[in-house]
Amino acid sequence: MHGIDVARRMRGRGYTLDIIAITAVRDLAVVRSAVATGITQYLIKPFSFAAFAEKLENHRAFIATMRSGGSSTSQAALDTAFSALRTTSASVSLPKGLISQTLEQVQNHLASSPTRAFSATELGEELGLSRVTARRYLEHLALVKTAVKQPRHGTRGRPEFEYQHNSH
Repeated sequence: MHGIDVARRMRGRGYTLDIIAITAVRDLAVVRSAVATGITQYLIKPFSFAAFAEKLENHRAFIATMRSGGSSTSQAALDTAFSALRTTSASVSLPKGLISQTLEQVQNHLASSPTRAFSATELGEELGLSRVTARRYLEHLALVKTAVKQPRHGTRGRPEFEYQHNSH
């Protein structure tokens, strides 16, 4: 059965799952049909693992943004959520594995609490990211001087760093 037919059947049965299509089909009519059935991401073969990973990360950012707004939303919040699904040329200039939408989400979170310092674990929990992913974005922000990195003293266990918005 064709994937679009599977998507239609799922929708017909009331399932509202997001679908990432992975296909060699490039026909615009098929792409339109795919979008109409609820396919949120479309990845044309052949593709690199980095492209696949970016689609997954974009979708994760979309879901996280949609869940963070509570039961009501604004146009700006929806625009931000839907922009997370799109790949931008800005993500090309970032280090491998980082995408601009998640970077923006991390930057905005730091900037919204300029006097608070976050560990990678804390930031990850608040944004729905793994600790390792949060650390990679925080390290990048420290490298480009958007965040200040310093050791966190007085905690038990493994040494930890904290990151704070650089207001200078």
